[in-house]
Amino acid sequence: MSAKGPYRLIISGGGTGGHIFPAIAIANEFRARYPDAEIVFVGAKGRMEMTRVPEAGYKIIGLWISGLQRTLQLSNLLFPVKLLVSYIRAIMIVKETKPHAVIGTGGYASGPIMMAATRLGIPSLVQEQNSFAGLANKQVAKRASRICVAYAGMEKYFPKEKLVLTGNPVRKDILDSSDKRERALNKFGFDATTKTLLIIGGSLGARTINESVLAGIEKLIDARVQIIWQTGKGYYDVCKASVEQYDLRRIRVYDFLKEMDLAYAAADVVISRAGALAVSELCVTAKAAILVPSPNVAEDHQTKNAKALEDQQAAVVVTDKEAHSRLVEDALKLLFDEQRTERLKSNISRMARPNATADIVNEVEKIIGAGGEPSRADRPVMAMVMN
Repeated sequence: MSAKGPYRLIISGGGTGGHIFPAIAIANEFRARYPDAEIVFVGAKGRMEMTRVPEAGYKIIGLWISGLQRTLQLSNLLFPVKLLVSYIRAIMIVKETKPHAVIGTGGYASGPIMMAATRLGIPSLVQEQNSFAGLANKQVAKRASRICVAYAGMEKYFPKEKLVLTGNPVRKDILDSSDKRERALNKFGFDATTKTLLIIGGSLGARTINESVLAGIEKLIDARVQIIWQTGKGYYDVCKASVEQYDLRRIRVYDFLKEMDLAYAAADVVISRAGALAVSELCVTAKAAILVPSPNVAEDHQTKNAKALEDQQAAVVVTDKEAHSRLVEDALKLLFDEQRTERLKSNISRMARPNATADIVNEVEKIIGAGGEPSRADRPVMAMVMN
């Protein structure tokens, strides 16, 4: 693939790490192939992508956009106004950037930017992480050039002829985490002979997981378990204050973990929600996991994600309702049952798609014009939009 100038990309969307980090992974892979590529993200003002994307080294433009609330709220009355203003701004961004293609991975901002790009005839690629398609992705599916998915059977949401089963993009540092255990234990100040539990509730945290761990924290302390705990920003102060009375040499509490590759490398067992990105990371890192699916998601898709692993004996599933009474007990049993832990690790590793990011960028190259000039000579490269 060649071009007369540097390729240009727009990446839009976010809201949660499950949308942000796949897009960053795709951007990094594209830049590895084309170092002079100019990549711009578009996100929602006030959302976490406005911080995480610049930390990854990319420019981001914020749109005045938010989602509809499920309950009746006055803020919903502003939604049509925000959508119109964001769509007009998105049209301007696409015309100014002149991308060769658009990639969508999900989030509030992806709707306006994807609608703008597809209406302007820019080649586009949707990347859907979940077994249930997001609203923004479904809205642009008919106009999209390609739709990369992580699960089979997605033709019920998208045109079958546009589907490519690739899996979900995972950051390269996490793909390369298997040989980092010694470095990881040193980073957290942990002992290699002591069991380590990693607790993650998604990038924004999970109330049920945090409350369940707090309820059983003394059991973990008594068992001399080392703990790496990502609470989410909203729960950090309470969780941090609750553990200060214990031996903090064995407890590391964070609002957000930037070095997730080291957290995975250090962990013997992981407690996690069952979002698509979390499941993909657990598969590629081959971790014994206890999944607590969030009940507060569209079509209960986290339960479907978790069941897919449970059916292959690749993870332990604890429901949100059971977590308070079961979660810590199940974690302790698994931590000290090495035979079961190894079986889970072996089974989950078979479900990994470590080449997902490269496969998605291959599809981007195809819609731009693989092996030759881009589909239009006056189009610079690629707009990535996160759903």
